[in-house]
Amino acid sequence: CVQPSVPPVPNYKLSMSIPEWLQAIQTYMKMLQYNHTGTQFFEIRKTRPLSGLMETAKEMTRESLPIKCLEAVILGIYLTNGQPSVERFPISFKTHFSGNYFHHVVLGIYCNGRYGSLGMSRRSDLMDKPLTYRTLSDLIFEFEDSYKKYLHSVKKVKIGLYVPHEPHSFQPIEWKQLVLNVSKMMRTEVRKELEKFARDMRMKILKPSSAHSPMKERPRGKSLSPRRRQGSPQRRVCRREKS
Repeated sequence: CVQPSVPPVPNYKLSMSIPEWLQAIQTYMKMLQYNHTGTQFFEIRKTRPLSGLMETAKEMTRESLPIKCLEAVILGIYLTNGQPSVERFPISFKTHFSGNYFHHVVLGIYCNGRYGSLGMSRRSDLMDKPLTYRTLSDLIFEFEDSYKKYLHSVKKVKIGLYVPHEPHSFQPIEWKQLVLNVSKMMRTEVRKELEKFARDMRMKILKPSSAHSPMKERPRGKSLSPRRRQGSPQRRVCRREKS
């Protein structure tokens, strides 16, 4: 029988622009494919130190198995390590559709005054976004507009801190430094909060909110991004770890 081909892990070349490099990473993740099986192949505990999560990312490149959104965030961090001009931070969405709540996460990117994202989803417009958005709120509103196409209303948006480029760091990722209940806010308010946060992030004056407090467990949502069609055997789109 024919062995499935293993996609080569992208290597940064000096001739590449940062947008080209990010595109190469996203293309690689798409070659791994979205995991529709119902089985999560890699355990991602969000409270683990960054060093442990980077080991899991290495395992992803070795195994070349399909991934979901949370794994894509970890893999995106791993593949962009060593590019100090590229800042990475998690963006999480809680949405409501047809009586159910869904959770999804992407890796926000900030570089040279522009925002974009890397990620994986069942939906092509709920994962990577080009590095063209002038503000963080422009990027978030783009995701919100994409969700509307699938009749999902965005309830909450959580923004984490920049992830250190030190792969051996024992520091955990800060997943939710800013939590906005966007369904109860005007867009002008959301923009104001996001821009203040983005400014503070760029100035590196924010400290992890969870540094001195234990992580609280909370109920997990039913699924995580919109389903492609009715009758799909895979209900969970992207399992949300307890946080």
